[in-house]
Amino acid sequence: MSSPDVAPRADVSLLRLIGLTALVMVAFAANSVLNRMALEGGAGPSSFALIRLISGAAILALLVLLRGEGRALRPARAVWPGVATLTLYILGFSFAYQTLPAGIGALILFGGVQITMFAGAVVAREPLPPLRILGAVIAFAGLAWLMGPGAERPDPLGAALMLAAALGWGLFSLIGRKRGAALATMSASFLWSVPLGLAAFALWPDDTDLAGVALAVTSGAVTSGLGYALWYAVLPQLRAATAAVVQLTVPIIAMAGGMVFLAEPLTLRFALSALLVLGGVALSLRAR
Repeated sequence: MSSPDVAPRADVSLLRLIGLTALVMVAFAANSVLNRMALEGGAGPSSFALIRLISGAAILALLVLLRGEGRALRPARAVWPGVATLTLYILGFSFAYQTLPAGIGALILFGGVQITMFAGAVVAREPLPPLRILGAVIAFAGLAWLMGPGAERPDPLGAALMLAAALGWGLFSLIGRKRGAALATMSASFLWSVPLGLAAFALWPDDTDLAGVALAVTSGAVTSGLGYALWYAVLPQLRAATAAVVQLTVPIIAMAGGMVFLAEPLTLRFALSALLVLGGVALSLRAR
């Protein structure tokens, strides 16, 4: 006989999953705002990316060491496709924000991520219920309308760099999900991405200031390192398609952050697009 409190416990577990996922999405959106703030303040994209990688690697390595899993940080344990795709994401993201607004950059990033992760779901032959597909279409339509006629046209080079970052992040997420979201694996990938970040800085050196360093460390250690650790704890509980749709909320959150911290204007188009995106996400999650 089943226990009478099974249903309440299941509800609490679902609410906890939704709450943790929402927290991760806020962290992801904060990366866009922090990066844009740093570049507007005079920091360079190459130095910001390098400091973000170093601080992210440091906090994740500390978490791994506290768990007594230091051996996992050795080069032999690194997932080299993860190292390459993470570096592609970090560098593309940072350089793209030289010309893109925070919200528009996040929109391009996670629109591309959705395509990548839905492709992963199709390749993996995951079941795609009609309601989830409908929710994804509605959410993506909200993003497409935001960039449609009358909307601000993004810089072509910045958009191309952000699409490269989207490919990197989407593949990195799929790699982490496939490997069971091991914290040690992700930490090793972050750690061994630092030499690639150093190489990029050597090729495209630039300057920063104390404020830029503080913003980069916050982005690397808090909203990236700790945010990704939490994401990989949540990701195995989500299908690839659901994870892709949930991430579509990030541009909306980033645009809101841009309005507060970067004085980006609030428009009717943004408000209606937000309703479409969030409504589509809710519909897709209901299909779960």
